[in-house]
Amino acid sequence: MRREGGFVTVAVLGLATVLVAASALLATLGTVAVARHRAASAADLAALAGARHLLDGTACEAAARVARAATAVLEDCRVGGSDVTVQVGIRVGLLGTARARARAGSAAGRPTGN
Repeated sequence: MRREGGFVTVAVLGLATVLVAASALLATLGTVAVARHRAASAADLAALAGARHLLDGTACEAAARVARAATAVLEDCRVGGSDVTVQVGIRVGLLGTARARARAGSAAGRPTGN
């Protein structure tokens, strides 16, 4: 008669390993998604702050302050006419940097779409 008592132990260990790996993958994907949304929000807010300060010439400084307040880094800021375009980044540990761009400015002189 053969003994097969060790099979259950090996099967449970294998299943536990698969569950831990799947949980780690889902946690990583969740972290990346949250960082991406945070970067998009920080970019939107920074662009709006920059647009508010277009006339006084401190658009990029204002955008950088708002990005820092949102725990992001202002990577690029460009003022063009009545618009401010920004790119911000949020570091995601060992995974890299989540980046987002946003543009804001005056609606004067633009078509309304009607």
